[in-house]
Amino acid sequence: MPVEAGGVTLSDEQRLAWLRLTRSENVGPATFRELINHFGSAQAALDALPDMSRRGGAARSIRICGQREAEAEMEAAERIGARFIGSGEPDYPPWLRHADAPPPLLAARGGPGHLVRPAIALVGARNASVAGRKMAALLARELGESGLAIASGLARGIDAAAHDAALTNGTVAVFAGGIDVIYPSENEALFSRILDAGGCAISEMRMGWEPRARDFPRRNRIIAGMSLATVVVEAAKRSGSLITARLALEQNREVLAVPGSPLDPRAAGANNLIKQGARIVTAAADVVEAVAPMLANPPRVPPADLDAPPSDEVRAEPGDEQRKLVLEALGPTPVEIDEIIRFTGVPARTVLVLLLELDLAGRLERHAGQRVSLK
Repeated sequence: MPVEAGGVTLSDEQRLAWLRLTRSENVGPATFRELINHFGSAQAALDALPDMSRRGGAARSIRICGQREAEAEMEAAERIGARFIGSGEPDYPPWLRHADAPPPLLAARGGPGHLVRPAIALVGARNASVAGRKMAALLARELGESGLAIASGLARGIDAAAHDAALTNGTVAVFAGGIDVIYPSENEALFSRILDAGGCAISEMRMGWEPRARDFPRRNRIIAGMSLATVVVEAAKRSGSLITARLALEQNREVLAVPGSPLDPRAAGANNLIKQGARIVTAAADVVEAVAPMLANPPRVPPADLDAPPSDEVRAEPGDEQRKLVLEALGPTPVEIDEIIRFTGVPARTVLVLLLELDLAGRLERHAGQRVSLK
């Protein structure tokens, strides 16, 4: 079940510029990609950030990550054996590359070989039952024997059981904090076993970052995005595992659930997923069957030119009338970018530039499905 390899390899200089750009204020994954597409390189985008944010109406100068700051983070990563992988590089998870707004850079620690393998996300309750843990372990083991890596979030309960059972055949732990911050701390021994077995951990957050509640949905989008399918073993009605399942559906990935007793509140979320159309899982073969069509058509690595010279279109600043039309088309309700282009009649490239300016000024919010709104 190979995935096509390929892509580009960043030079040390490019990798540093990518890290600086990702760590600069108001530059999220979608904004990063638009900046690279528009300017041709991260360094050119960094040079343009002050003027773009000013034109977007920023009340103050935005913070741009300095070279020394980025170098210090790279040095900290090297000290623990971690490195940064760009979204166009061969070691980057191929299915994540094709997800919505993938992280431009991932800090990776351990053996990166599992990152390019087809993966299945196994997620569920932290206060999992003995039966739930046994089921997660059984699925992880058998899916691994089928050639699939196991991705999860290193949380207690179902996540920990899945990682532990997948040690022999390969597992990837996705962190909500920095790659050097093991959370929860009780799983430090498990994480050491993952590394010793050749497994891997990844994170998009800066080194030393302590995870907050809002960081776990971001972590969950990576788990869902890098996986062909998300399997929910046990989950309460308001479980974070259901966020992972929703994000998987948004990425056009399979969602499956293990049914549980109606009397157990830990099974309510998984049972509800089944009511809504998720496939029932009682054995690993159910998962393998569900992802077989995706395995038959692995994602291809798109060509990338990281140092394309900016065109005349890049150098041309949008006119005041164009800026006014786009601003009038925006509001607090999310709207598709294509609708803005059709409604205003402003060229697509110009609309994207104007949205970038607003984004860098902190005035734009990006939503799933290529939708945007004013903050």
